[in-house]
Amino acid sequence: MLVGYARVSTQDQTADLQIDALRAAGCEKVFVETASGSKADRPELLKALDYMRSGQDSLVVWRLDRLARSLLQLIETVNDLQAREIGFRSLSENIDTSSSGGRLIFHLFSSIAEFERDLIRERTKAGLEAARKRGKHGGRPKAMDSAAIVQAKALFEQGDLTAKQIAVRLNVSVPTLYRYLSPTDKLPLIKPDG
Repeated sequence: MLVGYARVSTQDQTADLQIDALRAAGCEKVFVETASGSKADRPELLKALDYMRSGQDSLVVWRLDRLARSLLQLIETVNDLQAREIGFRSLSENIDTSSSGGRLIFHLFSSIAEFERDLIRERTKAGLEAARKRGKHGGRPKAMDSAAIVQAKALFEQGDLTAKQIAVRLNVSVPTLYRYLSPTDKLPLIKPDG
């Protein structure tokens, strides 16, 4: 059985063109989603996947971009379908994973996606290494430098301010203040009496 899946990104768009094409291709049941392709939560797609039977059904889409936003997401989805022995067809691109040619095309897509991931990983690693050699380190900047830590300790030793007041003065949160002080420097949450 052919099961169709149509998706539009906004309420203003209509899925009529997709639905007509899916029906013309022989889809007996069509699930229609209104959701951005970048959203991971797509309940109608999940319903379609739950509806299909292993070894008997195929998921059909009008175009590949209706099923997934990225090549990686598309490949993961189709690999999941293949693991469940569910076929996949894309009408516009004329891909059918139930045929050997369709599987070959899809394996080529998979190889290209893996190659792309490896290139991105290598470029990222090289960029981080080059930055380290220039003395730069990635990540979020520290909330408190050594001068702020010394100032926090001095304010605490004066005993006039609470941890909250010191944190406000240094423009950090109380948990951040505690995180930067050694365990023996812990500040009281309230100003001590006396």
